[in-house]
Amino acid sequence: MADSLSPADCARMLEKAESIVALTGAGISTAAGIPDFRGPQGLYVTRRYDPSRVFDIDAFIRDPEPFYEFTRDFLSIVDDIRPTLSHRFLARLEEQGRLKSLITQNIDALHHRAGSENVIAIHGDYWISHCLKCRAELDFENFRRKVEEEAVPRCENCGGLIKPDVVFFGEPVKGMDRAIREIERADLMLVLGSSLTVYPAAALPSIARCPVIVVNLGEVKLDPGPNRHFVNENLDTYLEAVGKALGHSGN
Repeated sequence: MADSLSPADCARMLEKAESIVALTGAGISTAAGIPDFRGPQGLYVTRRYDPSRVFDIDAFIRDPEPFYEFTRDFLSIVDDIRPTLSHRFLARLEEQGRLKSLITQNIDALHHRAGSENVIAIHGDYWISHCLKCRAELDFENFRRKVEEEAVPRCENCGGLIKPDVVFFGEPVKGMDRAIREIERADLMLVLGSSLTVYPAAALPSIARCPVIVVNLGEVKLDPGPNRHFVNENLDTYLEAVGKALGHSGN
């Protein structure tokens, strides 16, 4: 995958666009210190978590402790990290009115912490949690407090099991209809930090009727085509250059 779009050319496309949609994957968060789940340093590997026990919904209902062991590890990482330049770059595009929607495969809630508001987290995230019995809602800080205090967090109202809005195996992804609508009416799509190997998210760029800019360090599973631009570079480095071309300061 050869570089085919300079930061200056990317900036010009962003300036002309009026309705941008972005799709982000794990690559946008690795610079923040969050390892890929399945990579050589991934959380499944380093602590030998079994995905069938950690993220299977039936297993969670039977025995939620393995998931909450994983969650404590995950949140200990999240506590120490901050949104990257790329997260902030997208938040600024949204603030300027150019970025209409941000679709993410990540569960780390870093887009929210960077200031993005119109986020479609198709794999869910830890930002909001619910009691599975009475559907009481917990925000991130209250959920984290309960995770620290209880081996298995329970609802203070009814004693039901609390589950963050993370999509488990056996559950449908979230917001796909909305994501498709946003892509269909976009005039520019960004794909940032995703190798496009995990479905159904991997199919989303094929829906776009507009130019697609893919920035990812490594191979991407998307066929070349008209108005598809592939940039094989470090995401933060590339978007820093794009931001300078746009006149952004302090990305």
